[in-house]
Amino acid sequence: MSMFIPYGRQEILQEDIDAVVAVLQSDFLTQGPAVTRFEKLIAEATKARHAIAMNSATSALHAACAALGVSQGDLVWTSPISFVASSNCALYCGAEVDFVDIDPATFNMCPKALAAKLEEAKAAGRLPKVVIPVHLCGQPCDMAAIGELAKKYGFKVIEDASHAIGGRYRDEPVGACAHSDIAVFSFHPVKIVTTAEGGCATTQDDELAAALERFRTHGITRDPNLMENASDGPWYYEQIDLGYNYRMTDLQAALGCSQMQRLDGMVARRHELAERYDTLLADLPLDLPFRHSDGYSGFHLYVVQLKLNEIEKSHLEVFEQWRAAGLGVNLHYIPIYRQPHYAKMGFDKAGFPNAEDYYSRSISIPLYHGMSDAQQEVVVDTLHETLR
Repeated sequence: MSMFIPYGRQEILQEDIDAVVAVLQSDFLTQGPAVTRFEKLIAEATKARHAIAMNSATSALHAACAALGVSQGDLVWTSPISFVASSNCALYCGAEVDFVDIDPATFNMCPKALAAKLEEAKAAGRLPKVVIPVHLCGQPCDMAAIGELAKKYGFKVIEDASHAIGGRYRDEPVGACAHSDIAVFSFHPVKIVTTAEGGCATTQDDELAAALERFRTHGITRDPNLMENASDGPWYYEQIDLGYNYRMTDLQAALGCSQMQRLDGMVARRHELAERYDTLLADLPLDLPFRHSDGYSGFHLYVVQLKLNEIEKSHLEVFEQWRAAGLGVNLHYIPIYRQPHYAKMGFDKAGFPNAEDYYSRSISIPLYHGMSDAQQEVVVDTLHETLR
């Protein structure tokens, strides 16, 4: 195998290395000025009042659920086509989870399916406390429709924007929370911006921001207005909630600060590559990614769907052929309700026909902003050879 082309990978330039080395040579390795600087860059990029950096998007999702008061007896709904973190965060808080089927074109939570499910839930007296739409592949969900349903039925909204930094919805940056309470981003190495491991929550709400900050630092406060007892001195702090150590380090934040300087260019390059794929794969038996006119995708992933009725091979056979040819293809994602931990909860696959169809024929092909035109041509040639 002469060349292996992964579905996604980080791009680390010399300026990124220099930024991290500068922190290594400074007085702060863990909580220092780089974290504050990174949060400011995220807040500016998303037009959010607050950005709270954490050690992963999973931690940020957990913190978001906790900040919105999710607890035992509550119900949280999310998309079945996502990584398990999108629903695990509710289980961490003791809540129950359910799923809303996807739109077959966008792969995101379907607002019509959500509206129908909410009507049934209202009649049964089992409305969700929080709904977590997922911006799959970086394409924003129909947040205006979901926001209207939130007002009508009284639930809170967390945007799982792990794939979508640098994306826009109706000319506002993803993360501005125009139709949600909190948005969460991931900075894992395969994502658009990386901090090695890391995540962030954005919000416009001062109280939610304070709750998120406390949750990431053991539930501790130094704010005298929140303390129960008189201060013993300048060293004094109080743990007023049960929190976790979910903090981001200065080393990670320095890398993130450096990467954020290139955000717009990174996303633009992903669009350029995606548009080339659109043209170069147009004559193959594939359904190519749909772009909704309301959104500008972060393009974390480029997912193709096999037209299996036109191909004399199975989904598995095509996947294995592409892997054998040196393409690091993947499938994002197995429907969460199929996972053994969730299957025990009694989910019926028949309730999610669009998610099942997606799982039966989708494959993520290589797309990352450091990808060369020559590497993309290798991918295209392989797809043509195997699907001809």
